[in-house]
Amino acid sequence: MANVLDLRRRIRSVKNMRQITKAMKMVSAAKLRRAQERALAARPYARMIASVLESLTRRVDIVDPVSGNVRHPLFLTRPEKRVLLLIVSGDKGFAGAFNANILKTAFQFIGAHPDKEIDIEAIGRKGRDTMRRRYPVAAYSETAEAGRARLPRQHAVEVVGDHPGMLGKLETGRVQDLAHSVVERYVGEEIDAAYIVYNEFKSVISQRLVVERILPLMKIGIPQIAGTHEPTEKEKERAAEAALSAGIPIEPADTAEAEEEARKFGTAQVDYIYEQPAEELFAGLLPQYIFSMLYHAMTESVAAEHAARMTAMDSASNNASDMIDSLTLTMNRVRQAAITKEIIEIVSGAAAL
Repeated sequence: MANVLDLRRRIRSVKNMRQITKAMKMVSAAKLRRAQERALAARPYARMIASVLESLTRRVDIVDPVSGNVRHPLFLTRPEKRVLLLIVSGDKGFAGAFNANILKTAFQFIGAHPDKEIDIEAIGRKGRDTMRRRYPVAAYSETAEAGRARLPRQHAVEVVGDHPGMLGKLETGRVQDLAHSVVERYVGEEIDAAYIVYNEFKSVISQRLVVERILPLMKIGIPQIAGTHEPTEKEKERAAEAALSAGIPIEPADTAEAEEEARKFGTAQVDYIYEQPAEELFAGLLPQYIFSMLYHAMTESVAAEHAARMTAMDSASNNASDMIDSLTLTMNRVRQAAITKEIIEIVSGAAAL
């Protein structure tokens, strides 16, 4: 059994660790507030883009009435032989099972489609590192004429790109470039579909893992959910306890009024007058709609990551407190046993005299 000095050292170490976890919890709580505000601020824009496109569909024929062909390539569906999978994970750890659940969902998606060629594009360092360890990286060649060109595929699943650090400072320009790249690959028939795996955040206790298809487009304003994973009741209770101790509201913010105002634009029976032709405006806004979907997924995932880290650090702080209590009790017992032994030795020595 450890002596009193060893137990005191362990108690001191655990107390120092508890101070670190408490500080990390408060930092995550502060970042969560800002991430929530950014996610809420992005929702009206996404809703308005969808509403504008919904209103334009009344004046633009997506399908040619004569030939029956789809006029815009983003609505064109074809057999899904080549699929792009975007994985939105975190850049850092200490977030409980946040990154593990995202990667597990991505692996399940890949395992459920063994007959497809899947290109992986990781957003976040944790996803990038894991995918690079498990799957080969696509090979590219640099030529003066064609620039950076991809070499013929060697494996069914390959990592084609990564974006570490994008979520740490989420800039619209980088997300716009990613959306433009995805649209170009789909229009150029390099891929037949594009999916994204991310954590949808509504509140601290209301979030779920989502696999959403972003291309091809089926109907404007309605997400194409290919799979979901809901948290357990126990996980919700832990998240609620951590949020309450950090002063974070557990109920989702009421954005119904703002969303209703944005939705009215597309549903109002009004003949809007646009400066550009309706077909040109519709074609120009569709890539922006893809951007809004990606930006929405990333802002939601950032908020969910901070909520997961806050919950994990709260659990670590509570566990450290329990360990300190247990070690203190053990130390007191060891010290009392040592005192009792000394008293017995003194009494025995006195009796022997």
